[in-house]
Amino acid sequence: MSIKRGDVVSHSEANAWGIGKVVEVTPLKATVHFNDGMIRKIVNSHWECLLPALSSLYLPDSGAGQEVAAKTPIKVKKVKKEKK
Repeated sequence: MSIKRGDVVSHSEANAWGIGKVVEVTPLKATVHFNDGMIRKIVNSHWECLLPALSSLYLPDSGAGQEVAAKTPIKVKKVKKEKK
C-alpha cells in the first residue's frame, strides 16, 4: 500500500488504536493520528501493517491534548544540592 497524507488507515497488529488519519509522510516514516487520541510514527518497514479504512470510521479528537507516543521514557536529571 502506498501511504500519502490524508489517507485513513488501521494498523493490522494494533486494533486497539482504532482508525487513524495520516498527517505526515516522509521517506522513512508516516505520522498517524489514531482514534485513541495518540499520534504514532510508523517506520516505513511496517507500512505493510497499515490497511485502508473507511473515512467515516475516523473520529478526530477534539485536538485539546494531542500526545505523541514515545518509544522510550525521558529521564530527568536530579539537581544536587550544594553543601554549606
